[in-house]
Amino acid sequence: MTTETDWGGAPSVLRMILGRRLEQLRIRAGLGHAEAGAAIGVSHSTIRRMEAAKVARLRLADAEKLLRVYGVTDPHAIESFLRSVREADKPGRWHGYRDVVPDRCAAHLGLEQAAVRIRGYENSCVPGLSQTEDYARALLRATHPGASAETTERRVALRMRRQRLLAGPEPPRLWVVLDEAVLRRTVGGPGTMRAQIDHLAEIGRLPHVTVRLMPFAHGPHPAMPAAAYHLLRFRACELPDTVYVDGLLGAVHLDRPEHVEPYRETLDRLAAQAAPAARTETLLGAIRGEL
Repeated sequence: MTTETDWGGAPSVLRMILGRRLEQLRIRAGLGHAEAGAAIGVSHSTIRRMEAAKVARLRLADAEKLLRVYGVTDPHAIESFLRSVREADKPGRWHGYRDVVPDRCAAHLGLEQAAVRIRGYENSCVPGLSQTEDYARALLRATHPGASAETTERRVALRMRRQRLLAGPEPPRLWVVLDEAVLRRTVGGPGTMRAQIDHLAEIGRLPHVTVRLMPFAHGPHPAMPAAAYHLLRFRACELPDTVYVDGLLGAVHLDRPEHVEPYRETLDRLAAQAAPAARTETLLGAIRGEL
């Protein structure tokens, strides 16, 4: 599945899970999309969109009909599913920021919060979960030059709120490789960069965070042809490993195994070639000293 989303139809994580469950039930019942659609009076494409969480909302009546068509008769199981459908229709935690979040990033915010492991490669800037407030502000001003000061500050506030994830009771395992170019590109001035490097060293000491540097001295490496990306793994078995790639023309989530595997293999190669965590902290200090 390749998913491009906007706020009007951005799939919540719960809606994605419900869609996967409906797909599993349909397959178990031995029905095709057309047969399932005909049974409740909708098109086969509507069934496909429900399963892919590409409908603006999953209607209770449709969900209940499908459950019965698929052979689910236990009243408690039906009510539990419908309760989840109602929950999925509620505004998410990021709803209040929808005016300042690019459409292409809407779905990723929920996926990020649901992940138990996030592995990534960055070649141009510090990842959002690892940015200081001053670095984020300077970066957002540069990448959104036409935005008002108020809009920029709201974007900064959202980025800082996202980072609470790493300080929560059950934080995800964060593992990221930074190309040295990330730290050689000055964002916000030397003072901002020194503070940012200090912050990277600090969070890199957390038991659930690993920051590793791919130094220029290493030469070419496997991820050089790729844009920055993140590979997310989830606790919910209905959600497959997903790659998030953000670009000028939009953000893409990839979760087909044949699409995910090349990104996973590249991260594994980076793990073998990047500077170890202890060496990375030494390199960070050296780069800081040159600022």
